[in-house]
Amino acid sequence: MGGGIGAQRAGRVRRAMPVALLLAALLAGCASHGVFQPRPVLSQRGTVGDGDLSVAESALAAGDAELAATLFERALKADPRSLPAQVGLGDAMYQTGELARAGVLYAQAAAAAPDDPRAQLGLARVALRERHLDDALARYAKLNAARPDNIAAAAGLGTVLDLLGRHDDAQRVYRAALARHPDAHALKTDLGLSLVLADRAREGANVLLDIAGLPNAPAQAREDLALAYGMLGNDDAAKRILVHDLPAASAEDNLRFYRNVRARRAAGAGGGGAPGPAGAAGATNAANAANAANAANAANAANAANAAAGPTMTTAANAPRAEHAAAAPQAPYAGRAIADAGLAPVRVEVVK
Repeated sequence: MGGGIGAQRAGRVRRAMPVALLLAALLAGCASHGVFQPRPVLSQRGTVGDGDLSVAESALAAGDAELAATLFERALKADPRSLPAQVGLGDAMYQTGELARAGVLYAQAAAAAPDDPRAQLGLARVALRERHLDDALARYAKLNAARPDNIAAAAGLGTVLDLLGRHDDAQRVYRAALARHPDAHALKTDLGLSLVLADRAREGANVLLDIAGLPNAPAQAREDLALAYGMLGNDDAAKRILVHDLPAASAEDNLRFYRNVRARRAAGAGGGGAPGPAGAAGATNAANAANAANAANAANAANAANAAAGPTMTTAANAPRAEHAAAAPQAPYAGRAIADAGLAPVRVEVVK
């Protein structure tokens, strides 16, 4: 698993390059995670109990979706009516990119237990990943209204709103959830990214700075902060952040991308005015092209941040982070100039 973890980290950081500009590329890469091949289970006990489910959930939380799937499959064989096993297997299928099977498992679980939020969250995640944004929006909005304390529902709803370009609405959702869960770093990271998407890169940078310097900061906070600095024109600050997780050559790739986007935005702005459709389309097309090689890595970060909601719920809570971070190419932000582009972001010395 060591190499896989390293690849996931590199994929997540490289995803920071187009994060504020790209929407469709994540979903184009969702099917490229490989074929599900269960591993042999070492335990040969004849029954599957709560302990086995706990091991499966732990494997899933650790990113070993194949082992988790094997254990959940075994649990379902022993008890076909086990809701935790069914939802857990759905989560494992989701992580391996088997979205169709994940959707079937979630739907079966939802039919058996309509009020259980785990299956409903799973269906919302699949809809989001398959780019059925209206369906995802309806599902997350219903969940968030019914369970306002659920971090996963709030994170998912905010993500969909951001992908629809409704950044003000998304930020209201994040702020309301943060009022209930002020220590939820993933939600604050989402808020910072949303501000960057809304052409408020300086505000986004300052939100992200509150997290990026913490010892347990999620990598995504650093990635999004580097993006904010890149959009502000502070390549030195962006580079100092990128090299924390990336080889120098890869960091330079990201910096070149930032410069390319800024140049296209400036050309589209026509000397300071708002860019026309051609300029916006050019920036979006450039972003889509640059992200093509990274799309397959986007979903690897589905468990990058931990939400305090239990093993199965944690998986559901983490998933929107991947979509949000890697999936925004159609956002209105793509071709517009930032009012303070080129100015040095404040408080950069806070970033380690």
